[in-house]
Amino acid sequence: MHVHKCLITLLALGFVSALLTRVTLTAQSKPGSIQGVWQTAEVTIAGGRTIRPQTSLTIFSGTHYSRTEVHTEQPRPVLADPARATADELRAVWGPFVAEAGTYELHGDHLITTRPVVAKNPVATSNGAFWVYSYKVEGNSMTVTAQRNQDGPMPRPVMIKLVRVE
Repeated sequence: MHVHKCLITLLALGFVSALLTRVTLTAQSKPGSIQGVWQTAEVTIAGGRTIRPQTSLTIFSGTHYSRTEVHTEQPRPVLADPARATADELRAVWGPFVAEAGTYELHGDHLITTRPVVAKNPVATSNGAFWVYSYKVEGNSMTVTAQRNQDGPMPRPVMIKLVRVE
């Protein structure tokens, strides 16, 4: 009898745990929320040029974010010997690669401010660097458009279209 009660208690606890996990996941990915895992579908840069990156991953969780992207449609070359690579070969590999992570906050009418803590490019983390983007979430897609940074308004803003992965 004691074993039976223990089994029922464990099953009940497992159900409650599963239910809480489901509620937490549902709350994090509710419609309109930016929290989750996203992939970049396309990037429209200055002059109207649009690229569809090979691969990317952007994660928004709590108050932190992380993003890694390859801003090229062509495969990056593989360096046979990085120690002997030329400057042009290194630029071809590292130039289109973007990586940063930091904190973010939502404010105003669909605005997000990111503050990089670590980045491939050290300039992105210096002198109180920040970026303000407008964003719009529709279903499983989000459009993010750069508005301004610590230097002022963006004269030709970059627009990024993302698709929710998780």
